[in-house]
Amino acid sequence: MITRMSSLFLRTLREDPADAEVPSHKLLVRAGYVRRVAPGGYSWLPLGLKVLRNIEAVVREEMDAFGAQEIQFPALLPKEPYEATNRWEEYGPNIFRLKDRKGADYLLGPTHEELFTLTVKGEYSSYKDYPVTLYQIQTKYRDEARPRAGILRGREFLMKDSYSFDLTDEGLSKSYQDHRDAYIRIFDRLGLEYVVVSATSGAMGGSASEEFLAVAETGEDTFVRSTESGYAANVEAVTTPVPAEQSIDDKPAAQVHHTPNTPTIETLVDFLNANTDRKFTAADTLKNVLVKLKQPGKDWELLAVAVPGDREVDFKRLEAAMEPAEVAMVDEADFAKNSFLVKGYIGPGAIQANGIRFLADPRVVKGTAWVTGADKADHHVVDLVAGRDFTPDGVIDVAEVREGDPSPDGKGVLVAARGIEIGHIFQLGRKYADAFSLDALGPDSKPVRITMGSYGVGVSRLVAAIAEQSHDDRGLIWPRNVAPADIHVVIAGKDETLVQAGEDFAKHLSAKGFKVLLDDRKASPGVKFADAELVGIPTILVIGRGLQNGVVEVKDRKSGDRVEVPVAEAVDHLVQLVRG
Repeated sequence: MITRMSSLFLRTLREDPADAEVPSHKLLVRAGYVRRVAPGGYSWLPLGLKVLRNIEAVVREEMDAFGAQEIQFPALLPKEPYEATNRWEEYGPNIFRLKDRKGADYLLGPTHEELFTLTVKGEYSSYKDYPVTLYQIQTKYRDEARPRAGILRGREFLMKDSYSFDLTDEGLSKSYQDHRDAYIRIFDRLGLEYVVVSATSGAMGGSASEEFLAVAETGEDTFVRSTESGYAANVEAVTTPVPAEQSIDDKPAAQVHHTPNTPTIETLVDFLNANTDRKFTAADTLKNVLVKLKQPGKDWELLAVAVPGDREVDFKRLEAAMEPAEVAMVDEADFAKNSFLVKGYIGPGAIQANGIRFLADPRVVKGTAWVTGADKADHHVVDLVAGRDFTPDGVIDVAEVREGDPSPDGKGVLVAARGIEIGHIFQLGRKYADAFSLDALGPDSKPVRITMGSYGVGVSRLVAAIAEQSHDDRGLIWPRNVAPADIHVVIAGKDETLVQAGEDFAKHLSAKGFKVLLDDRKASPGVKFADAELVGIPTILVIGRGLQNGVVEVKDRKSGDRVEVPVAEAVDHLVQLVRG
């Protein structure tokens, strides 16, 4: 197949779009692959759609290979199934809600657990029908508060979501592993550098959960891995090793100290070290952070989170721990309503005395002594001992994770990197089966509650993830199996001999089964070369001045290597190069 650039719907740009911050956004727009329509919404132009479809084909092949079956649901969905699972409320402002002309409530589907579950319930009733895995590749909609980075974080995106239905937990484990293996094959075929990390299940529910992250400095997800083992996790899923409890009998009594002008941890530590005969660090202090939560369908409530003073609360970890509740920082109005909260000097005493739920970091174990607020301006209490002077209402692991922290598996320390989430797999269990009473009649004629798994791949996001990893300062560099063409033929001149040679090569290559992008435009060689590098086809064939000497030039877009090949050998050379 030959695609002629003289008639291709394509306009390349020399300047980066004003709103673009990451390389994939800049290059996909400049190379004419996508165009912005609205915040978080993009059109796919011909070359971009070819890449998207090529990735989609890889995903579909690997899903079909292990027996998954493709179906398709509507994106416009009724409210009732999502009410049954409480997700109509749990999603909060993150979904698009609308009404039809009769006033009935609908949503644009962000994910389809409910529909898959109801469909299987409507079709299958016997244990003999199971196991089954169904999937779709379909557009999803989420009302992102801050859509950015082009197609990496949009309000509309293409996703492969699949769901396994099994009779037993052992069956679910196998289905989970089948998907995990398929994902590894998919991302290997796409040439991505990626890691598999432990993750949280969030609003999806369920137990086991792993993310596939494409390694990229521009990624929104921070993950950590051990220097001495295979441990890797998204920071939201990192568990802090819990220290051993200590004796409370040998700890001095708690004492309130006048600590003027010390509303911050830094000023407090400086004051104590200058005015007492002991040496303190920020890690000896307890920082009590006030936030507010809004559970679906309920009013806002205050929550106190205690972390060692040398760390901050990681808001993403906090949001993950509190899902499906909405989380926000307290503001001046909240302090005004709760006069017992003395900003900069908040301690466990006033928090618990006034009925605010108080959750503490795992490091706050029985017998540990802390310096913390005394609930009075310019006052702190020293040697406030957990389990003696205060007892948290529970544990919450939301302090920032730092490089050098001990690995949760006890092997080595953690190092951090950033990545783009490209896949996520969950063992959902029976959450949705329970909501809709999804049962199969067993061999003993007794009902068996089905257990489920949920598995997603961000198909459109993969286009951007690949672009983030495969580019240089001149443009995109597509892996061969996702590129919009196999070979980019550039006619570097207007001479009729060059034009005819370019046409002939394109026809010969097309006859060999290659997808050819032929630059037959009446543009200068410089413009054509710049566009060839920007567009990013992995192999470029240049028909130029060397033709009069009986040679053409073959360029490798990734390495930049150029080689002159005799005209008579060029097609065979390209066949060997492209097909190996």
